[in-house]
Amino acid sequence: MTSRSVRFDELVLDAVQLIEHRLGHELTGLEFAVEDVPPADPAPWESGTALGRLFPAEGSLPARVVVYRRPVEMRSPGEDLAGLVHEVLAEQVASMLGMNPEDLA
Repeated sequence: MTSRSVRFDELVLDAVQLIEHRLGHELTGLEFAVEDVPPADPAPWESGTALGRLFPAEGSLPARVVVYRRPVEMRSPGEDLAGLVHEVLAEQVASMLGMNPEDLA
């Protein structure tokens, strides 16, 4: 039996592959991660609970997109969880690349 967190990780990997397919190349130099909840200190531009966040590259650390599992699951109970995961990732990747998120949908 697969746990909810493992299934969520698989949804994130599937969404990353779909975005890379739409871009026509791999997102090298960008890491993806899943954390259960966002930090208690939201970024100044965030209102409400963050579903994901882009951490820009810093020094030798690559840029990283984090998806917050529990807020995403709570926002999409029993509905299109895969679609919401894809939407969150598309928004963060598009922000990093200076694109419109709809181009990655």
